[in-house]
Amino acid sequence: MAKAKRMYGCTECGATFPKWAGQCGECGAWNTLVETVVEGATPSGRTGWAGDKANIKTLAEVSVEEIPRFSTASGELDRVLGGGLVDGSVVLIGGDPGIGKSTILLQTLCNIATRFPALYVTGEESQQQVAMRARRLDLPQDKLKVMTETCIESIIATVRQEKPKVMVIDSIQTIFTEQLQSAPGGVAQVRESAALLVRFAKQSGTAIFLVGHVTKEGALAGPRVLEHMVDTVLYFEGESDGRLRLLRAVKNRFGAVNELGVFGMTDKGLKEVSNPSAIFLTRAQEAVPGSVVMATWEGSRPMLVEVQALVDTSHLGNPRRVTLGLDQNRLAMLLAVLHRHGGIPTYDQDVFLNVVGGVKVLETASDLALMAAVISSLRNRPLQHDLLVFGEIGLSGEIRPVPSGQERLKEAAKHGFKRAIVPKGNAPKEAPPGLQVIAVTRLEQALDALFD
Repeated sequence: MAKAKRMYGCTECGATFPKWAGQCGECGAWNTLVETVVEGATPSGRTGWAGDKANIKTLAEVSVEEIPRFSTASGELDRVLGGGLVDGSVVLIGGDPGIGKSTILLQTLCNIATRFPALYVTGEESQQQVAMRARRLDLPQDKLKVMTETCIESIIATVRQEKPKVMVIDSIQTIFTEQLQSAPGGVAQVRESAALLVRFAKQSGTAIFLVGHVTKEGALAGPRVLEHMVDTVLYFEGESDGRLRLLRAVKNRFGAVNELGVFGMTDKGLKEVSNPSAIFLTRAQEAVPGSVVMATWEGSRPMLVEVQALVDTSHLGNPRRVTLGLDQNRLAMLLAVLHRHGGIPTYDQDVFLNVVGGVKVLETASDLALMAAVISSLRNRPLQHDLLVFGEIGLSGEIRPVPSGQERLKEAAKHGFKRAIVPKGNAPKEAPPGLQVIAVTRLEQALDALFD
């Protein structure tokens, strides 16, 4: 077998060099050369050619049978994965330190091990530490196998003998391959180790969970190509000292993206929250200014969340615009629309916005609720406690419809809301029982309906 050849590639332009240098000779970028491995030539002497004819089919000839899945024994995790775990899939889970990545995977593997062979590979903790956590969480420990190893060649050799159905690598930044000389955690080590694991998963059918560290900016550490190599990328969100944890899918080849799973952190580990709207709607008994409820759409289900606003006189030359869980640039745009088409200026006001519970609302359906909360705080007039608001606002002051409006209204009626201000395009022919739907087409109409 030909010996692998080491090269150094530039992460900016892709140029390769036989030796490392501080500056790329092609694009001039500094400290961008990373070690990589180039496979040797094939026995026939032709590099990169397998010599076998590729199997080509038309789309009509390809089998489209549904991919078989198996449950992880966690309804919320199954929801985020798209209905369950797929054989041979590779799932990357990222999140801040202490957010619960190792906890949820240990819970999942202990439950799966009662039905299928499972293996937990840890490169950061000892076997005793993993066992102590399992005992503290009262998890079944008789079936799950644990291995402490960081060399990817040793891991794959062991796994070929054990043949587990599910395996966890905690974490990918601690794994290294002997083909490279760089230290574990480097760009080249993470990429090559992940490539070997992905290749093994596809060949053996073993489902693999990879734990990934995150940078200070919240992105997954290591090369960006790592997210392209795996099948599913999940992010843990929430404060490490808070009670709620949100598991969001940002990439999924076997299900919907932006699916959200909600968990509660307890002394016995992470417990799934089947009705998150009830958690996020723990509000004050009486109505207060600057508070309104909106219906957001997360993956395949609606969720009711509370939007809070605080508008106060600014003593600065540039008033502050602060958002938590919402887009700050969109707030500035909507305040300009409010002034232009609603006649309400805020150029001398500080505006603070927050989504209760740590939820991040990324869709434009929050525009009308955001505007309602700002006006309520500015005028110091509380909105009705049983009022629901959602809709997108255009630059010309029009109220645009949003997807899945019917399901949002049904979720609001289920939780006892009596009035809903929605875009005219989302108004149903027959409103849910007990819910009065007010359809609006312009910002002026929405402002008039808020305090009726």
